Amino acid sequence: MNEVEAAPSATVVLLRDGDGAEGVEALLLERNWRLGFYGGTWVFPGGRVEVEDALDGETLYDLAPAKRAAVRETFEETGLHIEEAALTMLSHWTTPTHFSKRFSTYFFVTKAPDGIARADGVEAISLRYLSARAAMRMHAKGALRLPPPTFVTLHELSRFDRVDEALEAIAKKEPPRILPRIVEVEGGAISLYPGDAGYASRDAELEGPRHRLVMCGLPFRYECSL
Repeated sequence: MNEVEAAPSATVVLLRDGDGAEGVEALLLERNWRLGFYGGTWVFPGGRVEVEDALDGETLYDLAPAKRAAVRETFEETGLHIEEAALTMLSHWTTPTHFSKRFSTYFFVTKAPDGIARADGVEAISLRYLSARAAMRMHAKGALRLPPPTFVTLHELSRFDRVDEALEAIAKKEPPRILPRIVEVEGGAISLYPGDAGYASRDAELEGPRHRLVMCGLPFRYECSL
């Protein structure tokens, strides 16, 4: 089967300070159950990079058009206005090569603007701010369906108590670029990420550094020793 080209896209993690000891909160959207790609899951705002997002000399896969798409898609899906200049690249994810629908996605992070977020009712049927820690607990109980990139992102954000702390740490870190390689194992699957000892060979049993998401029932287990 020929490999499907990954469509350029962008997503935005909107953060705000939570109450009490729950740490930072992120805006999550529930995708329409009728959508074929991750329908019924909870994700961050975002969507495809369109031709009008690119200026002369830019490709749809460049960073600048992705930022413009992130601003546009956030407004379309939530009604919130964000500033392109305030976006910090968090990571880049590419859908595994064997998927029939694939995306090449920049993940950005920024502080959530003032204003009331409203779901567009088309792709996003509801939305809510949740602390990363609460989202992880809900996912572990099966109460919140999260795609792997969203799960890993929330796992990383759960370390932070305040938005300023999170943004400062993210700005200092080289954004990872992740093309998962999925290995079927007894009881589920393991998604191997760059840097894992078994990534090149797709051998999840190899000893060495770990960078993977173990998806063998709930809860998922993210391992990163890098």
